Amino acid sequence: MNLTEIKAAARAEAFARRKVAFAARAAEDCARLKAVLAEHSGKALAGYMPMRTEIDCLPAMAAHQGAVGVPVILGAGTPLKFRSWSPEATMVAGEFGALIPESGDWVEPDVLIVPLLAFDRRGYRLGYGGGFYDRTLEGLRARKSVTAIGFAFAAQEVDEVPIEPTDQPLDLIVTEAEVFAPGR
Repeated sequence: MNLTEIKAAARAEAFARRKVAFAARAAEDCARLKAVLAEHSGKALAGYMPMRTEIDCLPAMAAHQGAVGVPVILGAGTPLKFRSWSPEATMVAGEFGALIPESGDWVEPDVLIVPLLAFDRRGYRLGYGGGFYDRTLEGLRARKSVTAIGFAFAAQEVDEVPIEPTDQPLDLIVTEAEVFAPGR
């Protein structure tokens, strides 16, 4: 199998694992993420609008003290931009069905909550295959220090995520069960 086929198989397996974890979700799944974000109070944060079986980061985003944005896809092959978000924001459907704020200022994040399908202890993640977060992290890291936090169910951990040179590592991984800084 080539890398594309390996990643496709890994995505299929990861979707199945996440679906099982999602069925067992609990209200306190976000508690560890809230605690981690408290250490970044005042910094600009980018989260995401959970879709399908993604773990819900919205309670942590709503509790954050500082600017909060959510991703907006401007086009294929481009980095993400982040529009200002609050729980009261008027939301509309964006690309791939993700909700985005209808209007608002752009936010350049210092901290990103990154969605994923699978992660490993090295700090790599398996995304959906569009490369949006990898391009975004690469661009942000070229300009300033940013903290990329993978947020997932513990069941999404795998022994090793298949990677390629463009894959950007996470700085921290938070699950409902633990928080850890990946070893590199």
